[in-house]
Amino acid sequence: MLCGGHEGGLELRKRASGALALHGRFPYNKRAVLSDGGRTGRPRKEVIAPRAFSYRVERPEEDIHLLIGHSYDRPLASRGAGTLELTDSDDALSFAATITDEMQEVSYVRDFLAAMRAGLIIGISPGFRIPPERAVPNAEKVEEEDPAEGMALIRTIFAALLYELSVVTRPAYDETQIEERNWKPEPQAQVFLSSQTRGALKWR
Repeated sequence: MLCGGHEGGLELRKRASGALALHGRFPYNKRAVLSDGGRTGRPRKEVIAPRAFSYRVERPEEDIHLLIGHSYDRPLASRGAGTLELTDSDDALSFAATITDEMQEVSYVRDFLAAMRAGLIIGISPGFRIPPERAVPNAEKVEEEDPAEGMALIRTIFAALLYELSVVTRPAYDETQIEERNWKPEPQAQVFLSSQTRGALKWR
């Protein structure tokens, strides 16, 4: 699972019932710098195209989870449980999650809420994979950056299968994750991916 950086935001509100409403937004069409290329390499950037996650998002029977740190052992909400709603647009993928009273009693949820209050949880990271080329021939492309802007390789994702959204602390790829990608300027085989967005958190 890979992580990148984009602008976004999370907001947590208390409801009269005692449940917590967690809202987040992952913006499309933002260019993320995954690597500066180091001393000898080329910079690498990524763009998630508008509605790239639409295939599974538009099918309510497809379960999608809200997790902590991409761990299915630490779920917060899900569509299957009726506690996660997704709204897709040309600008962003937004979600609204209900963290029930019962879930607030779970230790890892308490830890998450404490970290959020402390400003340590600052990102949203969707976990997804590229569909097989036989199903979506042009799901992604890698191309050269305009020389007037720089010398990076830019990867644009047009279609991806979204399985989960995660709240995370770190909005950048680490080197081992970057190495899992094929950065030739041509279509590549399917890989497991994740892009991440950073934004302000509010506790109310």
